Amino acid sequence: MRGMARSLAAGLATAALAGLVPPTASAAADGESIEWKRCAGENVPEGMQCATITVPLDWADPGGKKITLDLARFPATDPGRRIGSVLHVPGGPGGKGIEDLKRFAPDMAGLRQRFDLVASNPRNTDLGAKLPEVCARPAVAHLVEPHSRAEYDAQAAAFAKAMRECHDQDRSGLYTRLDSLSVARDMEAIRAALGERRLSFMAESYGGVPATAYMRLFPHRIRAMYLDGVINQPDGWSDQWLLAYPETERSLTRFTTWCQATAACALRGEDAGKVWRALTERADRTPIPVTSQQFGKGKLTGSYLRWFGFASDPGPGHTRWVAFAEAVDKARRGDGSGFADTALGNARVWSMPYNLGMTCGDGRGYRTYAEYRKERDRAREISPSFGGGVFDLLSCSGWPFSIPYPSRPLPIAGLPPMLGAGTWTDYPWTESLVRRVPGSAAIRYEGPGHVLYLSRNRCAIEHATRYLIDLTLPRPGTVCLPEQD
Repeated sequence: MRGMARSLAAGLATAALAGLVPPTASAAADGESIEWKRCAGENVPEGMQCATITVPLDWADPGGKKITLDLARFPATDPGRRIGSVLHVPGGPGGKGIEDLKRFAPDMAGLRQRFDLVASNPRNTDLGAKLPEVCARPAVAHLVEPHSRAEYDAQAAAFAKAMRECHDQDRSGLYTRLDSLSVARDMEAIRAALGERRLSFMAESYGGVPATAYMRLFPHRIRAMYLDGVINQPDGWSDQWLLAYPETERSLTRFTTWCQATAACALRGEDAGKVWRALTERADRTPIPVTSQQFGKGKLTGSYLRWFGFASDPGPGHTRWVAFAEAVDKARRGDGSGFADTALGNARVWSMPYNLGMTCGDGRGYRTYAEYRKERDRAREISPSFGGGVFDLLSCSGWPFSIPYPSRPLPIAGLPPMLGAGTWTDYPWTESLVRRVPGSAAIRYEGPGHVLYLSRNRCAIEHATRYLIDLTLPRPGTVCLPEQD
């Protein structure tokens, strides 16, 4: 979740199309076809083709206004043995599947022998260019973890007001149609346009949310599905945070063990976990004034530190842990500059209506103050170092519109066995989802990070390729080790 939380809005570039080579066509289910052409632009990999399809803005009104989705594909290199197509479902939300496909196609060479590799830029990409400027203004000056019902209600009301303003000024009609149920229906339109009876899927990070929506709507259209570092939205967002806390506590223990044995750690010789908890508790009582060159002035609260401060991934040569220890040491002396950019930047992102429009419609958010208090107290009991109210659920607590895709149990009838994979922090979510589907399996990577396939993890790539090609799942309990990278 922390990897997802730190995802900022995607850039403004889109894949352009140009008829530079004779197009090839894919038959759609209704007799129409899409035309594939060489992708325009610089640094386009050899063999990559682009196209567009149109889909309804509102799937409840299929005859109404349409929007256009950009597609890209790499055709199978062994067409005589071609199985079908694999559709990549990007994370974010707001990630560009086409950019993923462009960058990581070499790692998919084994898969590409037997499949066309297909990706799209979902309807929630490039929202900075599609929605009015007011949608990018933070709803609140400082996102807080409320201490009273009045504070909770006031913050939720501020979010609701900002979201309504965004909606009222939105001429595209997109703002309340960015939910994962709509994205899943777009995925089905892509399947039909490809002329495939069933598709195989690769979903990563937040892409797991539209993937579960697709499972719910179109189980008979799934041949296979690989889920990499995904959230288990059907079980509920609060429950997913509660699953994640124990692993984050273990990551803190790994940090403290490393710190004790490392001269470069600024907290060496101390109980680093105790120092961290004391810092967050003191910042709860007396926030630390900070200034970010990019995000201006703010206050470093204990909540900001718990939400955004800790780096569970040590980074190359433990550089992130070295920086984290230095930032903690400075912050306890009144200098919070080591956390300023990350804390204020993420708090700003999670206060912007257009970012929230991509997630609040998926059932994120506390419904009442009583629910918030209950979940906050449960989190604190499970995780003394990080538990509390959750920033993304607080941001969505003011969502004033309908929730098209609420969390609820996932029907499993008709679903094929699936393969999941996850790092230390990802695995609890992904495994909790795939174990719901009989016959499925999950790989645990014994290391940090987020999303294995697109991190070029060779072990995960081999398992995913084998599964997607011949539907062979690894044995229960399979682990990928760092030395296998």
